[in-house]
Amino acid sequence: MSLTCIDGFSGAGGLSLGLSKAGFDLLYSFDIDKCSIETQLLNEKYFSHSIQELDIREFDPFEIMNRLEIKKGELSLFAGGPPCQGFSIQRIGSDEDDRNNFVFVFIQKMIALSPKFFLLENVPGLNGKRGKKILEDALSHAEIHGYFIHKKILNAQDYNVPQRRKRIIIVGEKKSSDEIKFSYPIPTDKPITVRETIGHLPAPPKTGKDHIDIRHHRSDKLSDLNLKRIKYVKEGQGMAYLPEHLLANCHKAGADKIGHRNVYGRMKWDDVAPTITARFDSFTRGMFGHPDQNRTISLREGALLQTFPSDFDFIGNKVDIARQIGNAVPVNLALAVGKQIIKALR
Repeated sequence: MSLTCIDGFSGAGGLSLGLSKAGFDLLYSFDIDKCSIETQLLNEKYFSHSIQELDIREFDPFEIMNRLEIKKGELSLFAGGPPCQGFSIQRIGSDEDDRNNFVFVFIQKMIALSPKFFLLENVPGLNGKRGKKILEDALSHAEIHGYFIHKKILNAQDYNVPQRRKRIIIVGEKKSSDEIKFSYPIPTDKPITVRETIGHLPAPPKTGKDHIDIRHHRSDKLSDLNLKRIKYVKEGQGMAYLPEHLLANCHKAGADKIGHRNVYGRMKWDDVAPTITARFDSFTRGMFGHPDQNRTISLREGALLQTFPSDFDFIGNKVDIARQIGNAVPVNLALAVGKQIIKALR
């Protein structure tokens, strides 16, 4: 049985990699981000399918079916994670965000392909105040066109990802009978820790350059003030533990009033990491300090915490690479969900 897949909004390839490890035959993936596409093309060891830089609004399902020589309804899975920043609970501003429209566009393109399953991954805020109406409209459209909708928030730490990361995982199942075949993966018994994931790595150079033997194992040199801050906080502590003279002026009202208690923080060795964001390379943005070294985690360490393979390569400058890593679907989360979709297909 051929288990074919197209990945839209593929980014650096976390979802693609997990789905291929689960057993899917990737036929095609696309994303609007040039660096992400170059990253996928660079990793020939992991990707041999057709990869293209493309805006989903320009994606033509009928042209791609002709190109791949498949008919409507033959594709096993259409997957993707539309940009999530428009739904983030941390975002300030209007709910009118152009990126919100991509969810409905994704469903429209999916319906044109009419795959046996679709997979949509996003932040939990997609089902919250900012995104609920958009999501309900999109999923109602899918239901009208014959899909049963599964919707659940999963925490990546329950599926062999050493990271606390909640995401809404929506699976659409084409109705062929009254029998529902898909079920979500069962959580694992024991989370994987930061120590198990990055504890074996040597310290990166203090110059901010790559380790001589480990690609992307580098982290920024801290400012004098941030060096004082990271030396003060202990493993698992953040901004709330800093004395007043080390606090930024905007934080002096206290964590209880302003929140953000986890900025200027360190990870804990024997716990999972916090959510790896697009700015995990910055000590000021979260609990991204190394558990005991006076530095932020490196790009390679962030990639490992997202369960990318240790030899997976990235294209771009430091900010580009951190963004690709932080925006990716953790490989092992994609693997766990992919296995369940394959089980249902078979």
